[in-house]
Amino acid sequence: MSNGEEALSKPVELYTTSGCPHSAAAREDLEWRGVEFVEYDVERDAAARARMLQLTGGARTVPVIVEEGKPAQVGWMGRGCPV
Repeated sequence: MSNGEEALSKPVELYTTSGCPHSAAAREDLEWRGVEFVEYDVERDAAARARMLQLTGGARTVPVIVEEGKPAQVGWMGRGCPV
């Protein structure tokens, strides 16, 4: 990969809550696949919650997986937890 490609690549973001089993399942899947990601707990981080709501058009469900700055998935396997 050239330096230009690396500069364009954004890390995967995972928006979660601590008590959500679907958030835990999404985290475990990303870890199992070796995907590097940054996790944000939207119950504890108001700025992350605001970013998640902006990215999803106001969807209040976790987990949210964001790839390349765009939501790739809201919920996990068709399920999620309300925020």
